Amino acid sequence: MAVNIKRPNGTQDVVPSEVYKWHTVEAVVRETAEQFGFKEIRIPTFEETGLFVRSVGDTTDVVQKEMYTVSSSGDKTYTLRPEGTAGTIRAVIENGVLNDGLPQKVFYTLSCFRHEKAQKGRLREFHQFGCELLGAPSPAADADVIALAHSVFDRLGIGNLTLNINSIGCPECRARYREALKAYFEPHRAELCSTCQERLDKNPLRLLDCKSEEDQAIAKDAPVILDYLCEDCSAHFEGLKKNLTTMGIDYVINPRIVRGLDYYTRTVFEFISNDIGSQGTVCGGGRYDGLIESLGGKPTPALGFGMGLERLLLTMESQGCDFIEQKTCDVYLASMGEAAAQKAVEIASRMREEGFFVEYDLVGRGLKAQMKYADKIDAKYVIVLGDSELESGSAKLKNMTTGEQTDISLEKDLLDDFGAQYYQHMLTTDDDFRKFVEAFSENNEE
Repeated sequence: MAVNIKRPNGTQDVVPSEVYKWHTVEAVVRETAEQFGFKEIRIPTFEETGLFVRSVGDTTDVVQKEMYTVSSSGDKTYTLRPEGTAGTIRAVIENGVLNDGLPQKVFYTLSCFRHEKAQKGRLREFHQFGCELLGAPSPAADADVIALAHSVFDRLGIGNLTLNINSIGCPECRARYREALKAYFEPHRAELCSTCQERLDKNPLRLLDCKSEEDQAIAKDAPVILDYLCEDCSAHFEGLKKNLTTMGIDYVINPRIVRGLDYYTRTVFEFISNDIGSQGTVCGGGRYDGLIESLGGKPTPALGFGMGLERLLLTMESQGCDFIEQKTCDVYLASMGEAAAQKAVEIASRMREEGFFVEYDLVGRGLKAQMKYADKIDAKYVIVLGDSELESGSAKLKNMTTGEQTDISLEKDLLDDFGAQYYQHMLTTDDDFRKFVEAFSENNEE
């Protein structure tokens, strides 16, 4: 008996008719990262569980509630990566990347896994574009990383975003701040949710990140981290603001941003969309100067961000942003009879070698059905092949947009004839192609 198996909750399928949207985002993030001097790194989908416990933090929701962990045949346990930074830093240390000179700049596009309540904009398997800048301690590096994210949004045409920045200081700053938070929240302990009651003893900063409305109301008047920054951390934050102003990047200071992972120090930031509801954070990151050393490397300042691709796509769709157009068939070869079918195979091979997108009948349709199929796949042109066309060595090339038909050689002049027709078609139907041709012509005239 057949079993109806469906995709797991919290995952999604990207079907061919939608994948072009992903291609748009993936192309833009790659090109932008490379323009900023970042090089791609690829890491395993799973790591030893201890890597995430040590880096992300054993008091975080990610480690306590959300990781997918399995046991191997030995004593070790492995976890599907819940984020990209920890595995990237492990790879950088293990492969000696930091020995190649500083700063090192790497980026990645990968899938991550967290066992969360599935909802719009929050999946259990999600995709992330991230970058890490290693070996640069200055606030100019913080601003440069933020500028990279800002440039991605600009190139995708995304607006209505707010950049929130904050500093959570160094370990010395935070030690004083933790004590102030404990003193503030302790009288409210019984009113807090059970998770925050535990956090109050282990990591009181996490109380500021709680989603409970009751706990948020209590936290409203809690001490602000910016009042506890040491002189160096305060100067670093001022330097960040100065650089962002120089770059023309608007920002809002939000002292409640702490981010959900323990490895952050000093600068933290988020880009918030006002168009996709409660899951509005489309990019978040900050500085993590102690992470490399804690994972066995030499003391090295570092920072980076993660950008959720699903949320980027939701934002683009809600704002009506443009996507790269789907590539459609350039020419469909419709055939009648065995000899014509073989000629279609030969012509398709020749045209594909020249870079054209060519299709022909593979399922034994009649001519009328082939023409309907060519229309359905948005073929730009159709060439009909039959006995008379094979005998004369020429056929009719039909423009599927205008209905116009012209003669085309089936022999040595085929590619020249079709290329000329295709060039004119693109000039009249594709604005980007026309602008490219015009710019190319102007440059050659100069």
